[in-house]
Amino acid sequence: MPSFAVETPHGRYAALVERGSLAAVAQHLPQNRGKVFVVSTEDVWRHQGAALERGLAGVEHEIIHLPGGEDRKRLAPLEAAAEEMVRRGGDRTSVVLAFGGGIVTDMGGFLAAIFMRGIPVVHAPTTLLAQVDAAIGGKTGVNLRTGKNLVGAFHQPLAVVIDPATLETLPEREYRAGLYEIVKAGVIRDAELFRFLADHSPEVLAREPAAVDRIIAAAVRMKTEVVSADERESGLRRILNLGHTFGHALEAETGYTRFLHGEAVAFGMRAAAYLAENSGYLSAEDAVDILDALRLYGPIPPLDGIRAEDLLARLVHDKKTVRGAVHFVLPVRIGEAQVASGIDDRLALDAIRTALS
Repeated sequence: MPSFAVETPHGRYAALVERGSLAAVAQHLPQNRGKVFVVSTEDVWRHQGAALERGLAGVEHEIIHLPGGEDRKRLAPLEAAAEEMVRRGGDRTSVVLAFGGGIVTDMGGFLAAIFMRGIPVVHAPTTLLAQVDAAIGGKTGVNLRTGKNLVGAFHQPLAVVIDPATLETLPEREYRAGLYEIVKAGVIRDAELFRFLADHSPEVLAREPAAVDRIIAAAVRMKTEVVSADERESGLRRILNLGHTFGHALEAETGYTRFLHGEAVAFGMRAAAYLAENSGYLSAEDAVDILDALRLYGPIPPLDGIRAEDLLARLVHDKKTVRGAVHFVLPVRIGEAQVASGIDDRLALDAIRTALS
């Protein structure tokens, strides 16, 4: 039963990785609680709701469905959900149980952060991307038309319950999108994980339990360590944004409907690898290894019709931009990354063009 602790100034909680753990999710809810609000989407509930209901046997709870979809990850659905919580008797003793993918954990966490000025949240992520990234670390939020996750709050959960068995019903495209996040974990901080992914892609793609559980545990361990060292992204935690600056621009440029988040991050990692190599941060050999690993777990949807100049123009709206200067997370070797600023726009544009080709 791998369990990894996140320790921040605001408290300590565990990210549990165990098959079948959904059956015991009630154990992670606070004892002195009011009504439990399960925040999910209709498709997640259709595939996994029965399993969660078994885990909540004897616990009074209400189900609230969010619309789902990155393009509907906005403030309006949260207002509607909050109104519904009040109508159903929600108060300051209530608890949110976010049950779904990264959109649900982002929105459910933000709902908990702002309802009655803050109530507890427990995450039970059901997609690979949410299990290794979105559910851990307390980042919550929604999108604006101008950019991704530009409205939100840090709100750490009480616990993160990760049951790899929920991935059995995950569509292939969603599964691969999550694998890109695990590749990212290897690139920035875990060379052993990266090599395992490079050498064992058949087992990983076949969803063999031993391989899947191993890579989830490694990625979760990495993220809990980074978040514990830097909760508010003032230093080390910024490395988790490898691929995000370019990827978020791609998502915004295409209206959040063409690419899954993990696919956009994969594109962003391609661009970052090219930029790191061309600006002298990364060796050609390591750049090739990163690009090869991304191809193993591809493909991402076609990139036709997207102009490099339009993506470059969007970079300034990313959260990593400080006082007009774009900060890029760049790999410097397999297992290590750093934040770089002052990169010439022409190099960034060339990297985008190459990644689009």
